[in-house]
Amino acid sequence: MKDNKLKTIYVCSNCGESSPRWMGRCPSCGAWNTMVEDVVVPEPKASARSASARPSGVTSITARRLSEVSTTEEKSRIVTGISELDRVLGGGVVLGSVVLLGGEPGAGKSTLLLQLCGAISDRCQVLYITGEESVRQIKLRADRLQVPQQNIHLAAETDIDDICGLIEQTKPDLVVIDSIQTMHCNDVSSSAGSVSQVKECSARLLTVAKSCEIPTFIVGHVNKDGAIAGPKVMEHIVDTVLYFEGDKTLPYRVLRAAKNRYGSTNEIGMFDMTGHGLTEIENPSQVLLEGRPLGTSGNCVACTMEGTRPILSEVQALVTKSSFNVPRRTASGFDFNRANLLVAVLEKRAGYFFGSLDVYLNIVGGLELDETACDLAVCLAMVSSMLDKPIDDKTVAIGEVGLGGEVRNVTFLELRLREAQRIGFTKAIVPRHSLKQLDPKEFSDIELVGVSYLRDAIQAIK
Repeated sequence: MKDNKLKTIYVCSNCGESSPRWMGRCPSCGAWNTMVEDVVVPEPKASARSASARPSGVTSITARRLSEVSTTEEKSRIVTGISELDRVLGGGVVLGSVVLLGGEPGAGKSTLLLQLCGAISDRCQVLYITGEESVRQIKLRADRLQVPQQNIHLAAETDIDDICGLIEQTKPDLVVIDSIQTMHCNDVSSSAGSVSQVKECSARLLTVAKSCEIPTFIVGHVNKDGAIAGPKVMEHIVDTVLYFEGDKTLPYRVLRAAKNRYGSTNEIGMFDMTGHGLTEIENPSQVLLEGRPLGTSGNCVACTMEGTRPILSEVQALVTKSSFNVPRRTASGFDFNRANLLVAVLEKRAGYFFGSLDVYLNIVGGLELDETACDLAVCLAMVSSMLDKPIDDKTVAIGEVGLGGEVRNVTFLELRLREAQRIGFTKAIVPRHSLKQLDPKEFSDIELVGVSYLRDAIQAIK
C-alpha cells in the first residue's frame, strides 16, 4: 500500500513539463509562474502487476452494430430554436455531446445558456448547476430575461461527485455547468480551479454525459490571453469548443466555434445584448452598415465570409500627415502585418507615398476581417483618405491583392455579390478573371467592374 501512496508533482500549464518541485520558471518553455500542483498515483511494481493480471476473455462491455445506431436528426439532435446557436453547433445540440463555452467576463455566457434552457424547456427537462451564484440569483436573472421556468431545475453545488450522482439520478435532457473552475473533486488535494481539478472534473462529467447520452454545456473561464483557463487537454476531450466574443463597449456579440466534431468551425452566430437578454441578429450586414457616414473619404465596404454566410462590413481608413519622425501604423479589426504589407504594395506598385503619413485602420462593429478577400477594400479606403475623395456609397470592393499589385480571385464570389445586391449596392469592383465565371443575368441590378491590377481599381473609384 505504501507504493500506491499519492505523490505531488508540479506541471507547467503552458507546455505540460513536470517537475518534482515547484519552480518560478518552467525549464522547458521558459514561462514564468506557470508551475501548478498536481497529484499522481505511482504505477505498481512489476510483481504487483503480475499478481493482478487481467483475466482472459472477461469484460462487461457490449458492442453494437454500426448499422443499428440511429442517425436521424430527430433522435440525434435537440434543435434549440435559437437559430444563431443552432447554426454554430451544426444544426442543434447532439445527444451525449459535451460543449465548452468560454468568453471574457460579462460577455453573456450565463445569459446565453439560461436563454437556451428556456428555449427548450417546453419539451425537455433541464438541469442547471451553478457554482458561482445562488439559486435565488439565477431566479432573478430568469425573471428579467422572461425565461419559461417550469422544466428548469436548479442546484447550487461545487462537489463534482454529488453533481454526477444527481445527473445519473434525475437523467435530465440537458445539463449546464456554470462554471468548471468552481467545481472540485475530493480525490484531488489541490484547490478548485487548478489544472488537476479542472482536468479531473471535466473527465468525470464527460463519462456521465457519454454513458447517459445527456448533452452537457460547460462554462469555462478565460485567461488574460483570451484562451480557456486550465489544461489544454480539457479542450481535447470535449466535442465542441465555443468562444463568446464581443467588445464590452458595443452591444454586439459573436459566437464562434474553435472546435466542432459535429459541424463546421467556420460558422458564426451574432447576437445583440439588450436589457432583456440576447437577441439574434439574422441580418448582420444590415446591422453593421447602419449609421454609415455618406460622402466621406476613407470609407469602403468589404465582404467577408464567415462559414457559408457572407457579411458586409465597413472599412475605415484615416491617412494624415505625421508629427513624428517614424509615422504611426494602427489597425483595429485587421491584421497589423497585413496592413503594412498593403501599404508597401501601394507605394511600390501604385505610386502613393506613405513614408511621412500616419495610417489608421478600423473595422466598424468589432468584426475581425482576417480574410484576404478584404485586401482590395482596405487599399481603396487608404487611397480615398489620402486623396480626400469619397468612394461611392453603393460600391463594394472584393479581391485579394498580391505583392505585384495584381488583384486575384477569391472564393464564394457569387455568394458575396448576391449579398451585396440584396442589401442594395449598385457597383462591385471584382477581379477581372472572375467575370468569366459569373452569369450577368443573375446580377442585373449591380454593375460588375473587373480589374486586373490595383491601379485599375483606384482608377475605377476616381
